[in-house]
Amino acid sequence: MPGSLEQIAQLAVNGLVAGTVLAVPAIGFTAIYAVLRFPNFSVASHATIGAFAGYVVNTAWHWPAWAAVAAAFVVAGAAGVVNDRLVLRPLRPAGALTTAIGAVALTIVLENVVRFVFGNDLRGYDLPIRRDWQWGPLRIGPQQVENLVIAVVAMLAVFVFLAFTRTGKAMRAVADDTTLASLKGIDAERVARLTNFGGMGLAGVGGMLLGLDTSIDPLTGFRVILSVFAAAVVRGAIAGLAGAGVPHGGRLRRHPARADAAPARPPR
Repeated sequence: MPGSLEQIAQLAVNGLVAGTVLAVPAIGFTAIYAVLRFPNFSVASHATIGAFAGYVVNTAWHWPAWAAVAAAFVVAGAAGVVNDRLVLRPLRPAGALTTAIGAVALTIVLENVVRFVFGNDLRGYDLPIRRDWQWGPLRIGPQQVENLVIAVVAMLAVFVFLAFTRTGKAMRAVADDTTLASLKGIDAERVARLTNFGGMGLAGVGGMLLGLDTSIDPLTGFRVILSVFAAAVVRGAIAGLAGAGVPHGGRLRRHPARADAAPARPPR
């Protein structure tokens, strides 16, 4: 029995680290859904793009892991904006289902582009070899702790951005009601671009954090997309940005006369 309790405790520690890392791309998925009103499953391929962007700057340019994570955010975010503009934005007027199917197709294309450039081999980051830390029967790797810290910092940064900055409040307003936000002078299309950049950037960070703990290949993001989607649903994220840990206060509300009206259309 003591041995079983030790195993449960070790699994709980590992699960805490893995769940915190998966929460990062889940928040990105949440933000995009809340603003653009469709499940953008291409977060999977952008997680892979971020992982390989971090790999390149870490192994070829010898950047430390924390700086490579920043590069993963920027590259994946920029790729998200470009891919949305070229592929998904023309599909949005056709509805959420059509756009979601287009996002799945985009994922397949991007994964094969990564496969064409980097091949199918597993790749690892240039990290120092360090012993695991041990407290009694529990073990945890230093890289796991670093991943946990980076993920928590990323989530806190998102919370502060959405809760206290003008742009973050505008993003939450668009997520609540696009039409009302536009009447208040908010540029919904600009908010959509920022959301794509931030959401896909977070997916890229999550992809690299997963790779830091194991290894990466062209299917890095695909393997975790169901877990990311489940994390978003369990957190109540599909209901809006509040599911990502953002307080409800400060969002624009619908006029009482429109309380039963259909949800506003997403930015195009």
